[in-house]
Amino acid sequence: MRVKLTDTHTHLDFEDFDADRQAVLNHCQQLGVERMVVLGVYQRNLQRVWDLALSEPSVYAALGLHPIYLDEHLPEHLQQLRDLLATLAGHPKLCAVGEIGLDYYVESLDRQRQQNVFNAQLQMAADFNLPVLLHVRRSHADTIATLKRFRLKRSGIIHAFAGSAEEAREYIKLGFKLGLGGAATWPQALRMHRVIARLPLDSVVLETDSPDMAPAMFPGQRNSPEHLPHICSALAALMKIPAEQLAHASTENANALFGWR
Repeated sequence: MRVKLTDTHTHLDFEDFDADRQAVLNHCQQLGVERMVVLGVYQRNLQRVWDLALSEPSVYAALGLHPIYLDEHLPEHLQQLRDLLATLAGHPKLCAVGEIGLDYYVESLDRQRQQNVFNAQLQMAADFNLPVLLHVRRSHADTIATLKRFRLKRSGIIHAFAGSAEEAREYIKLGFKLGLGGAATWPQALRMHRVIARLPLDSVVLETDSPDMAPAMFPGQRNSPEHLPHICSALAALMKIPAEQLAHASTENANALFGWR
């Protein structure tokens, strides 16, 4: 399959790619993976993400503080993130605030502190008119309630969506896209298969979450944006549509969300 694709969620800045990052980027262009969104997760990788976006035409940056690293985030990191977003406001390479959200899977993470950090970053997205890229793990009810309070103009993406059909409807009503990646390609993900089969095409975007969440066709391997065409084909089969149709819809949805032509 050779179509235009956008990986809306990758961590290509991680050291997993230090040995062959340029080769991966070059191969992605050959495969038709023409754009990649690389996300910040803590204070110490924000500059690295931004530098990568500036140096590579196909890479765009989302900057944020991930809930899983809550114990690392200091109050001044939120202020520094706000200052950075203010400095970069309007830059074509800045596409979103992310990766941000709520993670209730890791029980040791303080939920109120998570909520406070999440609220602060949603306010930044509102203030700078940016979409948000959301990490949501076992926290759909609180995430949906929070998004209803903020009512962001530009919405965003629910990364690695694995919720119910009802939760999908709630996010779609709020204007959000649902990020689909490697997790749904595994044969045992039967509930996800049923939900994905019913999703409207104008609500989905494709992603890898590389180097994590390898798809079923690359078990135990480092995930990569290079795997996006395979993920697209597998998900299209679940949706009973041609892979080219899913690729086109996902790319158009991403372009609309991020304001790309």
